[in-house]
Amino acid sequence: MGRALREIGVGRAVRYVLLELAVVMERALLLPPLRAIWLRLLGARLGRDTVLMDVAYSNLDRTGWGGLVIGERCYLGRGVRLDLAESVTLGDDVTLADRVFVLTHMNVGYRDHPLQTAFPSQKRPITIGRGAFIGAGAMLLPGADVGAEAFVAAGAVVTKPVEPGTVVGGNPAKVLGTVDEYRARQAGGDSADAADA
Repeated sequence: MGRALREIGVGRAVRYVLLELAVVMERALLLPPLRAIWLRLLGARLGRDTVLMDVAYSNLDRTGWGGLVIGERCYLGRGVRLDLAESVTLGDDVTLADRVFVLTHMNVGYRDHPLQTAFPSQKRPITIGRGAFIGAGAMLLPGADVGAEAFVAAGAVVTKPVEPGTVVGGNPAKVLGTVDEYRARQAGGDSADAADA
């Protein structure tokens, strides 16, 4: 504990404790609308009709709640984790399915950790564009912005930006096509439901 306190400083440690208490209060609010009101009071910017299920937050002592911007009509599912070492911004109509992890920083340990020279600490904000969908269990790494109306498949590990209207999946995530191509397939009857009929 002493080394961690020396590394981050007393001011940040106090901020950490106070923000963790605010998280305890947020978790005690069972209804999503109450959670949204509480987060707004703490400085988060949340749009109307946004639903926050059981969302967890990491590194609040870095940006505080001011680092969280969520548009209107968004849905954040159970087990979603938002790393606020840097800002996280969601446009309108964004869905984060259950257990999505949005990671804005990477740090292997203390400043003198033997891997720091090979893997230096980094942090980058993440923006998820209007109408994007992030599937269950997907992970966005620092700087892996997701464009408007992009689709990230369940379990994908996104290591670089995703262009608007693109479908990606896998580990690491690769382009699987475009949303327009998937729409055309659905319109043409090339769906799993049609194959089962």
